[in-house]
Amino acid sequence: MRHESCQVPSSGANDPDAIERMLDATRIAIVGASDDPSRPSHRIASYLLAHGKEVVPVNPNHETVLSLKCYRSLSEIPGSIDLINVFRRPEFCADVARQAIAIGAKGLWLQSGIACGESERLARDAGLLFVQDRCIMVEHMRRRSQS
Repeated sequence: MRHESCQVPSSGANDPDAIERMLDATRIAIVGASDDPSRPSHRIASYLLAHGKEVVPVNPNHETVLSLKCYRSLSEIPGSIDLINVFRRPEFCADVARQAIAIGAKGLWLQSGIACGESERLARDAGLLFVQDRCIMVEHMRRRSQS
């Protein structure tokens, strides 16, 4: 099912404070993680691991990613998740937002090129930090260069 409301962000604004707070996340689920090293989700997961983050891959098509157990869905992950980093097409993001809310995640981050107004509304209404159309790796690198 296609969600027309997910084609354009409702506000397009990313709160710099939300970005900073989400970059402090320790345990990050990567929805749409790939075992293919040429894919952005693989490179970013590898980068986050190298910088001390606990990465939890989520993709029903893989058993492992970066030698880590890959979960079929967010609901299968044991323990709490600080941040959900999403590598899915916009029409799937509202469902990811609902899952993030259901598991009690603290933040939802849609990667560069991904914007979904419905996801933004759901996340903000539930009190989650929210960022879209930004790369978590670029933002982390920028933060490190400023310190």
